[in-house]
Amino acid sequence: MSARPQPSRRLFLGMAATAPLAASGVLTLGAGTAHAADSAYVMCYFTESTSLGLGTDYGLHLAVSTDSLNWTPLNQNNPVVTPTAGALGLRDPFLMRKQDGTFVVIATDLKGTDWSYNSQYIHVWDSADLRTFTGYRRLKLHDMTTHSWAPEAFWDAGRGQYAVIYSSVNSSGHNVIMVNYTRDFVTASSPQVFFDPGYDVIDGNMAVGVNGYNYLFYKKNQTLVSARSTSLDPGSFTEYSAGVAHGGTEAPTVFKSLTSNTWYLWGDTYTPNGVFYAWQTSNLASGTWTALDQKTYTQPVNSKHCGIATITTAEYNNLLTKWGSPAWNRLKSYNYPSRYVRHADYKARIDEYPFDLYTDSEWKLVPGLADSAGVSFQSVNYPTRYLRHYSYALQLDVNDGTSTFAGDATFYRTAGLADSSWASFRSYNNPTRYIRHAGYVLRIDPISTTGERQDATFRVGY
Repeated sequence: MSARPQPSRRLFLGMAATAPLAASGVLTLGAGTAHAADSAYVMCYFTESTSLGLGTDYGLHLAVSTDSLNWTPLNQNNPVVTPTAGALGLRDPFLMRKQDGTFVVIATDLKGTDWSYNSQYIHVWDSADLRTFTGYRRLKLHDMTTHSWAPEAFWDAGRGQYAVIYSSVNSSGHNVIMVNYTRDFVTASSPQVFFDPGYDVIDGNMAVGVNGYNYLFYKKNQTLVSARSTSLDPGSFTEYSAGVAHGGTEAPTVFKSLTSNTWYLWGDTYTPNGVFYAWQTSNLASGTWTALDQKTYTQPVNSKHCGIATITTAEYNNLLTKWGSPAWNRLKSYNYPSRYVRHADYKARIDEYPFDLYTDSEWKLVPGLADSAGVSFQSVNYPTRYLRHYSYALQLDVNDGTSTFAGDATFYRTAGLADSSWASFRSYNNPTRYIRHAGYVLRIDPISTTGERQDATFRVGY
């Protein structure tokens, strides 16, 4: 979940544990079973904007990535499916590849931020390929007057069933991680307490069968911490790490790289239109994580509480074919990677995400108005306006059709002056000058120093 208050006291009755399980199985990503051919990643999420207005949507969103760090939102960052029962919205979606190779999606039954809404159900969809979603239903987890927040699932080989874990309030009045078992995500066993350390915990995320241990990650006091066990038995996990945070952080998502021994931990800040932060480790058992430089990763715009799984190259390509990549881009600053190029009062600048309106930072990179070999930046929310320089400062103006405007609004994309894998933009009619930021304001200047090269380098992404 995201941006939730502390729970009030509610009654929840747990059930006796089922038969114990020896640690078995190998986790590749999230809690699912990855195919040997998996070579890419898919993310599910919902969206919230700063003002809970434009850009807020409580449906299922998807994005894809080849490196698990930089993401391409699908369907123009619009939902691919939306609940039609319960609260008519979702939070905290999670997707998993099942044992038969198909996918299941589960999610919190909640639309918006009415934390007093107590649903005994979670949303469920089946999908063969994440291009179509079938069998929509809600799965009942308990009979108590409490919530069923942030459901996730993993395959419990010893029981021959899937375990669905989620956050609910127990008889002591604080959130614990509960578990139900299911073979089909249609009916489920009675609930049990999976993890109760004696204080409030939410947002459970599992890594199963890693060098003899099973790991449970969760939010404790706005920090992401973890527990571990040599079995998957309810009640067997013991906290072992001090945890990480960037401000108030929740919604841990842990997964392993497909190309190295690196594990990644994503977390979500405790606000609407929050920001994802990421950490990495090569040893889960150490409990020690190193923060990643924000230059290395970019979340889908407005995304909240994500889940990540692996997919094949064919599935990656098919998803892009089905849903399409965005018709717009965002430009991230190289030396201020929390900031994006946007217009404000028709002036061009870099500001820290998130901000209203987020669409101020979305641009269509169209063929250059003065030379189609170049590029012009067309505003998404003011489509008659383009970025152009005027007295060397960049501003957003209406295209008046003149050759002067066309020249001022045309730039040549080059390899990034500070990093060749990024991009820089040279002025068409002032070819010794490049777009750069100075005091967070964009202008065109000659570039000579290391600092100026960094100011003039941007990542073109989403």
